Amino acid sequence: GGDHTITYPILQALAAKHGPVGLVHVDAHTDTGDTALGEKIYHGSPFRRCVEEGLLDCGRVVQIGIRGSSYDPDPHKYCWEQGFRVVPAEECWMKSLEPLMREVRAQMGDKPMYISFDIDGLDPAYAPGTGTPEIAGLTPAQALEIIRGCKGLNIVGCDLVEVAPMYDVSGNTALLAANLLFEMLCVLPGVKTL
Repeated sequence: GGDHTITYPILQALAAKHGPVGLVHVDAHTDTGDTALGEKIYHGSPFRRCVEEGLLDCGRVVQIGIRGSSYDPDPHKYCWEQGFRVVPAEECWMKSLEPLMREVRAQMGDKPMYISFDIDGLDPAYAPGTGTPEIAGLTPAQALEIIRGCKGLNIVGCDLVEVAPMYDVSGNTALLAANLLFEMLCVLPGVKTL
């Protein structure tokens, strides 16, 4: 669905109920920018705003698939300073992410956590229908490994954002997004699967 700004009010509501939550964030970008065109709330800033409001348990934030252009010479510095784990896309190339997800599961523990999945985390060969595509991204199989790797965690919510169907006449981006959302529903606590 909509741009990544939607995650900010969702996390405000979840933190009001559960306290600061962990986060598995799949994206080409860290979305920790400060301002754009003078605005502090935009699709590139939601996680900075969440940090500022104490909505995230920063030691339990993992960002996977990060790559691409940046307006900053050290684009991960802010994230590292907060205690986030940043997993650049090149650390994911041509391998299974099951070992990474075992580490992520241990890091999340049994405390509340949230999954935020930006479709641009995937390579535009698979998901061109997004506003800020970046080459050399994750594959659909790796996306499934990430989502399925969250099964059994204390997931209190999830989203899938930044799908822009008008940029993909084939409809493949929307199809992929719908399947990833289905997979997220299947890993929610208490859901029985075969």
